[in-house]
Amino acid sequence: MKNKRKIVKYVFIWIAILACFLAVIIPANTWNNKKVKTSRIIHNSKLNPVILIPGSSATQNRFDELIDVLNTSTNRTHSLLKITVQKTGKLKITGKIAKRDMQPFIVVGFEDNSNGYNSIKKQAKWFDIAFTYLADKYKFNQFNGIGHSNGGLIYTTFLEEYFDDKAASINTLMTIGSPYNGEETNQSTRTQMLADFVKNRKKIPTNLVLYSIAGTENYNNDGIVPYQSVNAGKYIYQNQAKSYTEITVTGNESEHSDLPQNKQIVALIEQYIIASQNSKNNGPDDKKI
Repeated sequence: MKNKRKIVKYVFIWIAILACFLAVIIPANTWNNKKVKTSRIIHNSKLNPVILIPGSSATQNRFDELIDVLNTSTNRTHSLLKITVQKTGKLKITGKIAKRDMQPFIVVGFEDNSNGYNSIKKQAKWFDIAFTYLADKYKFNQFNGIGHSNGGLIYTTFLEEYFDDKAASINTLMTIGSPYNGEETNQSTRTQMLADFVKNRKKIPTNLVLYSIAGTENYNNDGIVPYQSVNAGKYIYQNQAKSYTEITVTGNESEHSDLPQNKQIVALIEQYIIASQNSKNNGPDDKKI
């Protein structure tokens, strides 16, 4: 009987020890989980990704050379996430965003990357699907954009048709060789696309800094896109965005498909996109350079 009481006593002691242990470890574990979650939220809120959209017939690999050059020329490596939006709206994702990378590159391409205004409108809708996924997963509240060729038109459609209810703010957008008026060389003749862009221009964010880059291989076009078509972007962005700046590059690598790797344009990206990571930069007044 005495031994039985002793056993019961020891059992109660061990139960008390276990209870004390659980009383300490459970709150500590909960606190640690909350701390990790809070740290992740703080990290993500500081993210300022550069989201790139390629032009027609180009894939999610279109900017590989540009990104390699930027990672070599800047003082740190930017991680790379690639998304291809399939015709069904499903996302095919490769790569990842590094934990401590505050300015990763994200490239969004499309399974159907065909040309034409109707395709651009579909691609803008698909881009909205990808953007909604990214904003929900990574919780960033600001980003910069780069669109090459029709990628700039997809961005413009996205900003006018889908962006007004987004939580994230776009600081700077650089469009490269984007034909805002299609193949037209006469700006008095507006394509339906340009007419729609101008009609909906008031939906363009007023805090946006816009750089429109034109290539002039022969002073009239970049081999594909007429200079006048790139220049027509002023009718959309000028006096609506915070600032609109047009920059013309000439010489070597000023042909349309070479523009993303053009040394002058790489320098512009470093200056106006990469260097503006922690600021909603005070862009220049609306002007043409």
